[in-house]
Amino acid sequence: MMDNLRTAANSIVLKIIFGIIIVSFILTGVSSYLIGGNNTYAAKVNGQEIGRPQFENAVASERNRMQQQLGDRFSELASNENYMKTMRQQVLNRLIDESLLDQYAKELGLNISDEQVKKAIFSTQAFQSDGKFDNARFNGIVNQMGMTADQYAQALRNQLVTQQLINAVAGTDFMLPGETDELAALVSQQRVVREATINVNALAAKQQVSDQEINAFYEQNKGNFMSPEQFRVSYIKMDAAEMQENASDAEIESYYDQHKDQFTQPQRSRYSVIQTKTEADAKAALDELNKGADFVTVAKAKSTDIISARNGGDMGWLEESTTPDELKNAGLKEKGQLSGVITSSVGFLIARLDDVQPAQVKPLNDVRDDIAAKVKQEKALDAYYALQQKVSDAASNDNESLAGAAQVSGQKVVETDWFTQNTLPEALNFKPVADAIFNGGLVGENGTPGSNSDIITVDGDRAFVLRISEHKAEAVKPLSDVKEQVADIVKHTKAEQQAKLDAEKLLASLKTDKGAEAMKAAGLSFGEAKTLSRTGQDPVSQTAFTLPLPQKDKPSYGMGTDLQGNVVLLALDEVKAGSMPEEQKKAMVQGITQNNAQIAFEALMSNLRKQAKIKLGDVVEQQQ
Repeated sequence: MMDNLRTAANSIVLKIIFGIIIVSFILTGVSSYLIGGNNTYAAKVNGQEIGRPQFENAVASERNRMQQQLGDRFSELASNENYMKTMRQQVLNRLIDESLLDQYAKELGLNISDEQVKKAIFSTQAFQSDGKFDNARFNGIVNQMGMTADQYAQALRNQLVTQQLINAVAGTDFMLPGETDELAALVSQQRVVREATINVNALAAKQQVSDQEINAFYEQNKGNFMSPEQFRVSYIKMDAAEMQENASDAEIESYYDQHKDQFTQPQRSRYSVIQTKTEADAKAALDELNKGADFVTVAKAKSTDIISARNGGDMGWLEESTTPDELKNAGLKEKGQLSGVITSSVGFLIARLDDVQPAQVKPLNDVRDDIAAKVKQEKALDAYYALQQKVSDAASNDNESLAGAAQVSGQKVVETDWFTQNTLPEALNFKPVADAIFNGGLVGENGTPGSNSDIITVDGDRAFVLRISEHKAEAVKPLSDVKEQVADIVKHTKAEQQAKLDAEKLLASLKTDKGAEAMKAAGLSFGEAKTLSRTGQDPVSQTAFTLPLPQKDKPSYGMGTDLQGNVVLLALDEVKAGSMPEEQKKAMVQGITQNNAQIAFEALMSNLRKQAKIKLGDVVEQQQ
């Protein structure tokens, strides 16, 4: 990076943020991505690596985004291995596309300056309080995103460059005024038609159908007359939420005594720093401070850390685990004490200890309610898991029914009505439960009851044990059950064929001088004229706009169907030139140009992918 953004990257503030992130990853067991571990990459795009940490962080961010968007539904999706593989592949594809766009933007000489990045950060509303940039808010949000400020700045730069490239592609598509007017006239055109309808249902009522025709249709279309697989299930449900017990004072006090570390605020120190590029600059700043200059003023004027400088060097409260070694080793013991010049990995520092807050244990009364809730939850979970074990043992020992499981659980066995895969009862509508029912493992032979299931756990600390009490396999319905239905279908099919033949004959007559006589003989007549627009989505409107233009005093004719499946004869009498309001015309042009721009951009991406050399890393290949 250059100048200010490079300075921001070499920031003591960002070093602290990075320290917080490392601690977080260590606690969650994935520190190998940041400290040591396997050096495999996710992919190489024209030789440019997409690192494993970058890929895993992107996957984690996508998981967090989907968790916030879908809530409890995401837990169900996350349990599906294929779904998660697909999500990981989509994330990797996005990172590859971003690399391709970044490389192409560099080829074109597109660039975003450090000032543009800073301006974008400082003007982002999410980072502001009372309309002003808030450094603490910025750090907190970036930390929640699992990024350092430097990583966020680079991601923002890439996004701005990509947007610049997209704008360049999108800006190349336009329409000439003449083209716009012609298209607007065509889109807003109207057609005046008259209709004559041949009622298919009325014809079907007059049709005769033989047993031979019914049998033939049934044999050829047996797949349309299937009875779906059906189930009846017996089950017992266990729910930890229904096992809540009170927490006694003794239990609360015992938990407090055993977990005081959870209620202890570690010692915290508050520092202010001035960061410089050279040792000479640091000594000059220290001289000013020793002569009585105000630390805040000097920090704002001379610190090269653009983030902390805005706050007069204030670093905020830091715990031991997140305090950089340079500050820990500065020997600052007293409030207001200044350090000497500190050599740091980000330059040279002058630090001041502003305040120290000793470790504090919260009083029991302040956390009693929280502890009581935890104790209740733990007792409920203990009872829940103990009950699971009892039910599991009982269901295994008596595999012919759920009677034993019901006795130890104290729950009644619930019996469902018949259902199919599409009508699973709401009480059982959980993916693990559905999988157990429909995968065939619990079905007995010839529709007989099968065996009891294992314990099936679902979201929210709930569990089921179940058995399929009755089962009916998918089967073709006998002809006797569907004969009337088949007869109706055959009659309707014959009526449709007759209506189309009749319409074709009438259409041929209408194109000669015998049309009026033929229509009268068929008992049909054209109705009142109606005006149709091109935007009509019904079949009659769509057919009307495929007809040839009428000649003077002579309509053009055609045939189609309506929404009810009737055959319709159309007489096109007049074509009216349409007009479109300017605002609507602008919206139409905008939509077309945006669509064309999207097509152009997709073509660009397709071409970049075809020309690129993309190699997947070992980790990704192993997971596919």
